[in-house]
Amino acid sequence: MSKKVLVLGEVRDGALRNVSFEAIAAAKQISDGGEVVAALFGDQVADLAKELIAYGADRALVVEHPHLKFYTSDGYSQALLALIEQEKPEGIVIGHTALGKDLSPKVASRLQAALISDVTEIEGSGDDAVFVRPIYSGKAFEKVKFKEGLVFITVRPNNIAPLEKDAGRTGDVQSVSVDIKNLRTIVKEVVRNASTGVDLSEAKVIVSGGRGVKSAEGFKPLKELADLLGGAVGASRGACDAGYCDYAMQIGQTGKVVTPDLYIACGISGAIQHLAGMSNSKVIVAINKDPEANIFKVADYGIVGDLFEVVPLLIEEIKALKVNA
Repeated sequence: MSKKVLVLGEVRDGALRNVSFEAIAAAKQISDGGEVVAALFGDQVADLAKELIAYGADRALVVEHPHLKFYTSDGYSQALLALIEQEKPEGIVIGHTALGKDLSPKVASRLQAALISDVTEIEGSGDDAVFVRPIYSGKAFEKVKFKEGLVFITVRPNNIAPLEKDAGRTGDVQSVSVDIKNLRTIVKEVVRNASTGVDLSEAKVIVSGGRGVKSAEGFKPLKELADLLGGAVGASRGACDAGYCDYAMQIGQTGKVVTPDLYIACGISGAIQHLAGMSNSKVIVAINKDPEANIFKVADYGIVGDLFEVVPLLIEEIKALKVNA
């Protein structure tokens, strides 16, 4: 049976995050021919709504308020609850991001609704949809199906392919007024320590460094390689603990969970906590001097050698390929 599904788009630095489009693709599959309604919260974000329609949403609802410029649990909860009351959807899909992981359980609990988090694959559609999610730090997968009532779904970035963009697609964009009040916290400014560039959680290519990078200076060739590949730079907890980089770059069980197309691990031994954050990457390349390093057990390609010799060689080869392309 077809369903109405509400999708919450996510804005960062004035642009929609790619996981918003992946969430729409997931919602189309869940709706089974029903209506997919996109929602957008923020301050002066109405112009972005048409992009959600171009990626498959049937219509879009925009809630604009000065207190929604930055995410707060109270503010976004009020806006989302108001739209759920107005639209009465059977399902809500949100990206499994910091925002989605905080907002979805709070609102689902308030409504006594089901929550299936960190979905990496959807089998079937409509009432027959089965949601696949990793458990035990990615060592196993479980398949979940909900029987009835409202359900919240969070989808892991880089796992569900977005639909092809159709710039000519049309749909109604409606502004909805919600009185955002009684906030316990108001965010006035966000200052980021992380380097600018490609969003780590959505990057198609990630070059990561571990303790083997030896210093903050040692991350420079990794950043050059990542820039050449159009990717982002990550790190193990060991590198972060040693002060080589900011914790915003940390990948692992206590950091970000990523699933890029290509993951290049440089000087990373492969502790189980780090593997929990990247072992589902499509292709893993490991560079390490220790041939017995645990990282080689999950790598598709392994290079036994000094990263400070191997990475510059990779940079030279990639530059040569780009020149000859």
